Amino acid sequence: MDARQRGITVRGNSIQLSFTFQGVRCRETIPMPPTKTALKELGLKLQAIKHEIRIGTFDYFRHFPYSKKAKEFRKTRPDLYTIKEALVNWLRRNQAKLQISTLQDYNSAIYHHLIPTFGDLTIAELTASKVKEWLSELPCSNKRKGNILTPLRQTFEELYHDEIIDKNPLQRVKNLPNKTREPEPFTQDEIARILNELTGQAKNLIQFAFYSGLRTSELIALRWKDVDFENNRVFVSSAYVRGQMKETKTKSGKREVTLQPQAKEALLNQQTFTGKQNVTVFHDQDTNQPWANDQPIRKKIWIPTLEIANIKYRSPYQTRHTFASMMLSRGEHYMWVAQQMGHKDWGMIIKVYGRWIPQSK
Repeated sequence: MDARQRGITVRGNSIQLSFTFQGVRCRETIPMPPTKTALKELGLKLQAIKHEIRIGTFDYFRHFPYSKKAKEFRKTRPDLYTIKEALVNWLRRNQAKLQISTLQDYNSAIYHHLIPTFGDLTIAELTASKVKEWLSELPCSNKRKGNILTPLRQTFEELYHDEIIDKNPLQRVKNLPNKTREPEPFTQDEIARILNELTGQAKNLIQFAFYSGLRTSELIALRWKDVDFENNRVFVSSAYVRGQMKETKTKSGKREVTLQPQAKEALLNQQTFTGKQNVTVFHDQDTNQPWANDQPIRKKIWIPTLEIANIKYRSPYQTRHTFASMMLSRGEHYMWVAQQMGHKDWGMIIKVYGRWIPQSK
């Protein structure tokens, strides 16, 4: 029996093995001179491969670890395909569709949490109980735990829909409830004391934050072309996250915000500093460059100012809560407030800020 009949073909200075696996004709080239010894050894290897295929134990990846076909077949074997491989492949397929900040979050979750914990397990070995036990010991907030789980959830969802696994263990792992951050709005006296300690661009930024309800990421992304003084409004369509400009998270986040008198005053004052450049509205007054993220604002402006003004620390996000409570207290309709803040669900306004809604008599 010659080499070709045995499924062995000599190709120059290499040898090709041919066999059928899962109904697919497979050819793998071995880069070695076709000596008698090599042909005999590969003949025995081919016999072993065909025997393993017959009894259902064939591991393509073990025999041909650098083969593209091996990687494809490995994905169909839940008992061989590792969670590390599945996560890395999922991320590679989807990264082009992701925002840069989202991609950074997923990379962090995958390489700092998921792979170190579950990477060596095969996808068949992951159970809901293993995930729940790990979550119970993870030292971070419930919201962060949910974010870390997202790539794993989406990976297993794809595996399930592709019929590679018969059941998805992540369907039995519910996201833990987030603790709602209780609003602690600033009083008018506190706002006045804070603004009294500020000057220039820093004052304009914080004053606008209090009286517009924008998120910090939206504040630093605001451009002069988004400001319509004539019609007393600004357009919110972008956010600046980790040094990257991106669209707002939701359709409701893209909105038109009515300028309150104090917010308009802050913008008119800010024109002196950045109006001629006609690009980003708010800049770091030390560098006169746009803010890259909210951390420098917190460290350079917010924390020192509250300390000097002797005001209890609350996060900069509380300026947003302050805006909502002010608008509701003066009688603005909760649906209007929801639209101003970019909330899709106005019911959330009632739930979070209900105590500031005047009771009808």
